[in-house]
Amino acid sequence: MKFIFWLAGGLSLLQFWLLSGYSWASTNPAHASDRDSVPPSDCALDALQLASTIDPLGCLNTVAAEEPLGQVRSVDELSDVQPTDWAYQALKSLVEKYGVISGYSDRTFRGNRALTRYEFAATLSAVMAKVEEQLLTGKIAEIREDFATLKRLQDSYDAILTDLRDRIAKLDPLTARLEQQQFSTTTKLKAQTVFGFTDGSNAITTILTRVRLDFNTSFTGTDLLRTQLEAGNNGGDAISNRQNRRGPNLLGTNGILADGGGADFVEVPNTVQISKLYYTFQPIQNLNLIIGARLNPRDFIDYNRFANDSLTNFNSSFFMNNPLIVQNQVDRPGGAGAALSWKPTENSPLTLRALYVAADAGTPAEDEGLFGGRNQGSVELEYAFHKNLIARLQYTTATVNRTAINAGGFNFEWRFNRQFAAFGRFGIGSYNGFNSLLRQDLDLHPKTWALGGTIRDIVIPGSVAGLAIGQPFIERDIGDATQLNVEGYYSFDLNDSISFSPAFLIVANPNNRSTGAIFEWFLRLVYTF
Repeated sequence: MKFIFWLAGGLSLLQFWLLSGYSWASTNPAHASDRDSVPPSDCALDALQLASTIDPLGCLNTVAAEEPLGQVRSVDELSDVQPTDWAYQALKSLVEKYGVISGYSDRTFRGNRALTRYEFAATLSAVMAKVEEQLLTGKIAEIREDFATLKRLQDSYDAILTDLRDRIAKLDPLTARLEQQQFSTTTKLKAQTVFGFTDGSNAITTILTRVRLDFNTSFTGTDLLRTQLEAGNNGGDAISNRQNRRGPNLLGTNGILADGGGADFVEVPNTVQISKLYYTFQPIQNLNLIIGARLNPRDFIDYNRFANDSLTNFNSSFFMNNPLIVQNQVDRPGGAGAALSWKPTENSPLTLRALYVAADAGTPAEDEGLFGGRNQGSVELEYAFHKNLIARLQYTTATVNRTAINAGGFNFEWRFNRQFAAFGRFGIGSYNGFNSLLRQDLDLHPKTWALGGTIRDIVIPGSVAGLAIGQPFIERDIGDATQLNVEGYYSFDLNDSISFSPAFLIVANPNNRSTGAIFEWFLRLVYTF
C-alpha cells in the first residue's frame, strides 16, 4: 500500500513539471521556432519594404501544422536528445510498450531523428499518463520496472525544470513591466535626437540639433500609419554659411537647383512641425500602396544601404541621394502624394517603385495645388543580382519653380564581404524654362556622380568608416562646373542607444565658382530609443 501511494505521488509530481514545462514552452513565442521571426514594421525600414511583412505567428503556425510537437524549439540554448542517447532509447521503448502516439501528423515516433528537450518532455508526459492508467487499474507489478526507468529519466533531465522555473520567474515581472510601460497596443513610439558640433572655414563653432518623434501605427499587421514630428534649432554649418553668403544658394543643402552638400541637419526650424504623414497598405499580395499628406521622395526611391542615412553613415545630404533624381525643392519640405512598390513574386529579384509628390499641394493659389507648383514623379526599377549586389535604374520628371526637369539615374551597392562595401550613383538631366526664383531662362544639361566605400570593424568591433567623393551638378553654364564634395566619417556605438561619429567634409569651388574650398569638421552624437 505504501508503494502505491509513493508511486502515485511520484507520478503526479513528475507529470506536473513535465506538463507545466511543455505548456510554458508551447505558448512562449520567444522559444517558438529556430527560424528568424518576421520583423515588425517599425520604419527604420523603408515603408515600401513593408511588402514582405506577414503574420508574426506565420512561421509558428506552419511548424505547428506540420509538427505539433516541433513548435517549441530553442536549439540555440537547449541541446537535442539524440537517438543514440540512453534516454532516447528508454523513452522509445516505453512509447512502443504503452502504444503512445507521439503526436506527429503521420502518427510515427520518427526514431531516426533527434528530439528537442521540450519534445522529449511532452512525449514522456504522454507515457506517464498511460502508466497512471495502469496504476489505477491495479497493475502494479507490470509498471514497477517502468517506473524505475521514469524516475531515472526525471533525475537526468531535472535541469529542464530548473531552467523553466528560472524563465517563468523572469517572464512574469517582464510582462507586467511591458504592459505598464507600453505606449499603445497599436502604436510604437520611436525617438531620435541628433547633436552636431561643427566648425570650419570662415565659420565659428556651432551646434546643430534635430529631434524627431515617430508614431508608427499598425491596425492589421501588414499596414503602417506613420506620423513624424520634427524640430531643430535652425542651426547652420560652415558649408551652408558659405553657400548662403555669396549670391543665391544654388548647390547647397537647401540649394535652388540641386542638393549640393553640407550637413543634412542644417536649418531645421525651431518650431514643431509634421515632417511625415502617410499610410501604407497592401491591396494585393506583393503590392504596397502609400498615400499621405507629407511624403519625402528620399524615403521611397534611391535607397542605398551604405549612403542613405545621415544618422548612421554620411552626414552630407549630397551623399544621401542623387540630386537630379530626388529634387531638393520637393524633398526637403515634403508634400502630398502617393507611392507604390511592386514585386512580381515574393522572392523576385525585381522591384518596381513609383511616386508622385507635390510640395505645394496645400496652396490654393493659381498654378499650384496638387498638380501645380513644385512637384516630381519618379519611377525606379531595382534588380538584386544577389543580396550583396543590387542595381537601380531611375527616371524623374519634375516641375520646380516653373522649370521643367527630366533626369535619368543609376544607383548601385556592392558588398564584397562583411567588412568591405562600395556604392555609387550617376545621373544626367535637363533643366528647361524660366526659373521663377532665379528669374532667368534655363537650358541646362547637368550631370552628377558619386562614388564611395565603407569598411567595418576598424579598431572598434561594430564600427563603420566611410569615404565618398562626387560632383553634384556638372554644368558649365552655371559657374565653371567644378564643385567637388568629399566626406569621410568613422561611426561606432557607445551603447544600444547612443552612437558617436567624427567626420570631415570638404566642398571645393562651392556653387561651381572658383572661390576656394570649404573645410569642415563634424562631431555627430545620435540618441535613439
